[in-house]
Parts: sequence; structure tokens; C-alpha cells
Amino acid sequence: MHGPSRRCLRTSALFYGEDCFGIAMTSGDVKPKFFQSLVAGGAAGTAVDLLFFPIDTIKTRLQAAQGFTRAGGFSGIYKGVGSVVVGSAPGGEHFYPPSHDLYSPRSISPAAVFFSTYETMKKHAPFSQDLAPLNHMLAASVGEVAACLIRVPTEVIKTRTQTMTYGALGKSSWDAAKQVLLNDGWSGFYRGFRSTIMREIPFTSLQFPMYELLKAQLARKLGRKPLYAHEAAVCGSIAGGTAAALTTPLDVLKTRVMLDLRDPTKEKLPSLRHRMKDIYVKEGVRALYAGVVPRTLWISAGGAVFLGVYEWVVHGLMSYA
Repeated sequence: MHGPSRRCLRTSALFYGEDCFGIAMTSGDVKPKFFQSLVAGGAAGTAVDLLFFPIDTIKTRLQAAQGFTRAGGFSGIYKGVGSVVVGSAPGGEHFYPPSHDLYSPRSISPAAVFFSTYETMKKHAPFSQDLAPLNHMLAASVGEVAACLIRVPTEVIKTRTQTMTYGALGKSSWDAAKQVLLNDGWSGFYRGFRSTIMREIPFTSLQFPMYELLKAQLARKLGRKPLYAHEAAVCGSIAGGTAAALTTPLDVLKTRVMLDLRDPTKEKLPSLRHRMKDIYVKEGVRALYAGVVPRTLWISAGGAVFLGVYEWVVHGLMSYA
């Protein structure tokens, strides 16, 4: 998501930006400056990572093949947080639309890549406005593929650190990264790339059209547009939480692939379809929905927390400007 910032904060990115998403950021006409948005976004992203990371750790350990207890149980629930904090703090800019011009090479993050690609695809949508949901699904899917080029390596490091895959040799995110490079080479950082895309595309294909639909219906009911941020937050939370719950089996599959330490150059690894079938046959349907509660919780609630921290920080900075 990926840690909390990779998923619930991307959901919260839907809540911002009058130009791109039809949402009023504040009740007034004054908008924050670049630096104010950058600092506030970084603070909000880090806050959500620190607050919700234990929930993500519990979710990952519930999905691990060795079982929750052997994967670490409730101990060391902040293991792996370094990899996601590094991505969220300087990448606070990735919670804002392209109108803020924050997608420079010095500020690349998965969500920045996602939204720049998403907005570009929306502008060059192949279908008419009557088929807007298809345009949103296509734009989001292409955006996810691009974002996964950056997201997957941090996911691999985070997941293996959370589940103590390398034991004493991988106590920190840095140690785990070194073990990935030592054992699997650079390609090891992209273990689970295809399974991650398999999770992300269905998620965004559900989340974004649902979000756009809920936002349009609420605006019609209220008789005004754009929506305020807290109103859009409700739409985003509902859409994100629903999509999260429905795609949990794909998240379980992604976790299992990333935690598989077998060398693909020495033995043939099972296909994604075979892995999914194997989980179902040997562990049952319940295993496919392992971690569904924490996954849904931090994706739906994380955006609201981000929204509150962002507004608090940005208004504080604006008051001192």
C-alpha cells in the first residue's frame, strides 16, 4: 500500500485538489504554497505510517505461510517501518495533484508516478464521457503499472523485515535490503511484481470508479460542487475500504510470493494460479481472506487521519506566513 502510505494515503490523495478532482481543499480561497503543501504532506504521511504501521505488520504476519506466531506475532510490530518512512516523508508531495507541479525527478514516489500517469491518461482517454468509469479504470490501471516499478522494491524489503524472514541477519530494513541483494541480486527487489500488479489493478478498478460515482452522487444530493475535503473523504474511505476487502485474496497471494525465498534459477516456481489454488486447497477460503480486517481498517481510516494532520499542519504554516 506497500505500507500504509502506499495504499491508504493514495486513497487520501483523492481528497485533495480542486483542479483535478473537484474537491475544495479549504473553505476559503487561499491555497497553500508549494513548500507548505510539501511539509504538511510529509508530516501527514509520516504520521499515518507511524500510527497505522503496526496494523499493516499484523496483516502481513496473518498472511504469511508460516503462520502469525512464527512470523513474529505481536512483537516488533514496527519492524520494516524504515522502508516506508523513507518513501513517505520526502514523498509527501505525492498526495497532491499535478497542478501543484510536484512530480519533478527529485521527488519521485510511487503515488507521484501513479497520479501523474493517471491524470495524463484521463486527458487522453479513449472512451467518451458516457463511459467515464472505463476511462477511470484504464487510467488507474496504467498508473498502477508505472507506480509498481518504484513500489515493489520497498514492499519486498518491508514484508521480509516484518515477518523476520532473515532472522538476525535482517533485523532492520537496511539489513533486509542487503540480504535481498546478496541472495537474489537486483532482480530480487522485484519478486512479486506481477502479483502486485494483479492486486493493484483490480483494487484501483474498483476504487476509482466507485469514488467518482459516490462523489458525483453526493454532489448532486447536496446541490453544489466541488465537495469539501471532509465530504470527499467519506467517499474515498467507503470506496477504498470496499475495494480493500474484495481484493484481499490477491493481497495474500502477493505476500506469499514476496516471502518465497526459493531461487527461480535453480528450480521452477509455481505459477500465480497454482499458488492461489494451493492456498485454497490446503488452507481453505479463510486463508485467502487472512488479514482482511486490518487491511480494510487502515485503508479506509488512514485517509481520514491523513486529512486531519494535513489540514492542521498546513493551516498552522499558513498562519505564520
